[in-house]
Amino acid sequence: MCGIVGAVAERNVVEILLEGLKRLEYRGYDSAGVALLDSDGNLTRLRRTGKVQELADAVANESALGATGIAHTRWATHGGVTEANAHPHFSSDRIAVVHNGIIENYLELRKQLDNAGYTFTSDTDTETIAHQVHEELKSSDDLLSAVQKAVKKFHGAYGTVVMDREDPSRVVVARSGSPLVIGLGLGENFIASDQLALLPVTRRFIFLEEGDVAEITRRTVKIVDIDGNPVERDIVDSVVEHDAGDKGGYRHYMLKEIHEQPTVVRNALKGRLLDNGLAEGIFGQGADELLAKVQHVQIIACGTSYHAGMTARYWLEQYANVSCNVEIASEFRYRKSFVQPNSLLVTISQSGETADTLAALRLAKELGYMGSLTVCNVPGSSLVRESDLAFMTKAGAEIGVASTKAFTTQLTAFLMLTLALGQHNGLSEEDGKSIISALQSLPAKLEETLLLSEGIEDLAEEFADKHHSLFLGRGDQYPIAMEGALKLKEISYIHAEAYASGELKHGPLALIDDEMPVIVVAPNNELLEKLKSNVEEVRARGGIMYVFADKQANFQSDETMRVINVPHCEAPIAPIIYTVPLQLLSYYVALIKGTDVDQPRNLAKSVTVE
Repeated sequence: MCGIVGAVAERNVVEILLEGLKRLEYRGYDSAGVALLDSDGNLTRLRRTGKVQELADAVANESALGATGIAHTRWATHGGVTEANAHPHFSSDRIAVVHNGIIENYLELRKQLDNAGYTFTSDTDTETIAHQVHEELKSSDDLLSAVQKAVKKFHGAYGTVVMDREDPSRVVVARSGSPLVIGLGLGENFIASDQLALLPVTRRFIFLEEGDVAEITRRTVKIVDIDGNPVERDIVDSVVEHDAGDKGGYRHYMLKEIHEQPTVVRNALKGRLLDNGLAEGIFGQGADELLAKVQHVQIIACGTSYHAGMTARYWLEQYANVSCNVEIASEFRYRKSFVQPNSLLVTISQSGETADTLAALRLAKELGYMGSLTVCNVPGSSLVRESDLAFMTKAGAEIGVASTKAFTTQLTAFLMLTLALGQHNGLSEEDGKSIISALQSLPAKLEETLLLSEGIEDLAEEFADKHHSLFLGRGDQYPIAMEGALKLKEISYIHAEAYASGELKHGPLALIDDEMPVIVVAPNNELLEKLKSNVEEVRARGGIMYVFADKQANFQSDETMRVINVPHCEAPIAPIIYTVPLQLLSYYVALIKGTDVDQPRNLAKSVTVE
């Protein structure tokens, strides 16, 4: 979602800020802005709707300069996509603010500030922060204390950076619910919502904790906790790599990331999967003792990660003999729930900063779960730091908003978790060997599946005039159908729904006609004959089907059905394998539709607001 970059230095920081914003473009945004302060207290602000490059062009035309600065990419929540609503926001041409999150009580505060004589020039909740800090400065000794007083009045989530024209030597930052990281340089320091933004200037980071407020100058970082007590936070040397500037010869990041899946799955397995099982400690210190006690798993996630959890439930119950519930994080947070004995809470998130998932983890800690594990792609993220155990998927930076390689590595992680839990809960020797063998073959099978790309590209042309579609799957392929439908709607804007194919007769058959493409995933498993009956129900009603089927499933193409033969694979990895052709279908349909594949409209990569 929204991106923040800030700097306090001796040199001109404008290029650092703009480069940081460009590295955060993948998160999704609709406007961008920058505010710069020079040593004489001259405050310059430039804002533009659209892409960061438009802001960069404006900065170049204005020859903007400043050794202290803040910059932002906005994903609209309060107020439309206009230059007036873009960040940074000012108060009295003195205070400049950028902000990620939502101030839930902003209308109440806005009314108070109106009465105090402040003039609002935007429709945003963020402008309230700027005016509130300015108001607190009237009775505060410095910017740090003013921000401390102001944030106590905010309800909601915020990662915010504040700059004062009368003191160009520092910025003050505050974090509640929305992530912020401080980057440490030599005679200069930085702030960002994501460490990826700062990799060109530093590898040393401090991750702010919930409730922290920090004052940053060129040479110092002072942090106080939620109670105002001075605290020290660990300095972390980052090993994260970022290749946002390199599509590797591919037309889009999404296509590149689809084709990276064999490599990143190898990375996820390397050093963890052995010929006779799993290496010790791959889920974190103390994991073996904790996992030995687990009798129930509660999975919490959002979006694509939720589909990974839905798939994992089939594996955990079938192979590991452990009961499992899966719930959308935003639903889990707002209902009364009961904790089963010896329950492990598992959260899933590509970014590790998904607001609802993070809030659900914090709630779960109060409910009495035995322990928590996160499956995540970003070291040092909030979910990783706040969970008892962590499994890093090692997918590398995923730039495309529509998740691909993060999903398949999440699924790979869950097959390994199935092995780990199964060894304590009666996993049969035969099933254990089958899962190990399947995982060992997985990278090569993914490479073989990617060879379907050209045929799927041709097939996609038949979707050029389509506006709706259905996806069908049975068993552990039902969540894969859900993921396929999500991908198609995300990047091609075709309305897509997924159903467990046995549900067809309970309503969806009413939608079937020759204008409604039906996409079916059909591995050669024990549910195949049931699935074939569902396919015949569609054919009998004039439906047009696209069936991704195992070579041994004996589907034949005809005038009502296009069959794409998927390489045969072992049952445990079939959900991972069948994900890939659905990703490719969505990608090529989006090309035909002419949409923005990597940054689809209205969406953000990391959803850090509720």
